[in-house]
Amino acid sequence: MRTDILVPAIGLAAISLLSRSASAARLIEFGWDEPDTAFMRAHIREMEQTPFDGCVFHLTYTKEDGSQSNFTWECWSTRTFTRDQLWHAVDDLKALHSETFTSSFLRFNVTPGDVDWFDDFGPILANARLAGEIAKAGKCPGISFDIETYNAPIWHYPSLKQKDTRTWDEYAAQVRKRGAEVMQAFQASYPDITIFLTFGYSLPWVQAGQKPEGLPDAQYGLLAPFVDGMFDAANEKARIVDGYELAYTYKQREQFEAARKLMAEGVLPVVADPVKYKQNLSIAFGIWMDCDWRNRGWATGPFMGNFFHPMELQHSLEAALGLCDEYVWLYSETPRWWSAEGPQKLPPAYERAVRKAKEAAGK
Repeated sequence: MRTDILVPAIGLAAISLLSRSASAARLIEFGWDEPDTAFMRAHIREMEQTPFDGCVFHLTYTKEDGSQSNFTWECWSTRTFTRDQLWHAVDDLKALHSETFTSSFLRFNVTPGDVDWFDDFGPILANARLAGEIAKAGKCPGISFDIETYNAPIWHYPSLKQKDTRTWDEYAAQVRKRGAEVMQAFQASYPDITIFLTFGYSLPWVQAGQKPEGLPDAQYGLLAPFVDGMFDAANEKARIVDGYELAYTYKQREQFEAARKLMAEGVLPVVADPVKYKQNLSIAFGIWMDCDWRNRGWATGPFMGNFFHPMELQHSLEAALGLCDEYVWLYSETPRWWSAEGPQKLPPAYERAVRKAKEAAGK
């Protein structure tokens, strides 16, 4: 995931808020070691030995030339995928038979993003329905919905192709409609699905300078009405998680407390339906273990140059696990928690830090 959209910590007063019991919190791994279902099936026993309750995974399919490709990076497009192309993943997921590694999410991106909000959304909605169906059949809690614009700036009104003929209000209304349609598609065969957003209202709110009138110029401004639509359509059993990637760099409990207050209350000026928001929201946090490795490098020992020392990572995870509703996700790029050859560039001190954080949080 790119880091150019990260913003500084929000300067709010640190106020402790009630959250669900820490013992209910689950830790999800998400990084460049992201597996497909075949890898999970082959390596589930090793994955169970890590400190995680699950991971983010992707779906592969076989192209006409026999090569393998990735549904996750092609699902937000004009292409409609079929059950025959992807249903092998359900067989893999059903074969896991794990009692501990049970909280893995199917990743769904907004890539390549070559569809305007006023274009035909049929293929995207069909792909979302299929993703929800696979998550349900594979006994996954739901979808990891990565809203980051790796390719096309779909949330940035000034960058859209009809900006000169359609107003912000017109686009916002259409995007809200699409958000409802996508949510309906996800939950069509999975009413109690969890949609784990990397960002919810929090990102557009912060980018807009915490002013509703700032949304039309914000890079992710249209994400706010899209999430409006998701909450509009969410049934009473569904959950929508704000994964709050903005917490990537947090080291102090006060930062997590302020972020929790921001998600629960601060964003309400851009929330269309506060009642549905409160009913269906789940507050989460993301932490980046090898943060800023491109500039700092990633030392496997000693650790003085790393953004997080092992003890700092442990404390951040303890705070996040104690203040989330259900989930915390740990992101990494250089270290690999799993690969065909086993862990890579993963110092034991960091593995111990993650394990100790879970133990301290009651896990």
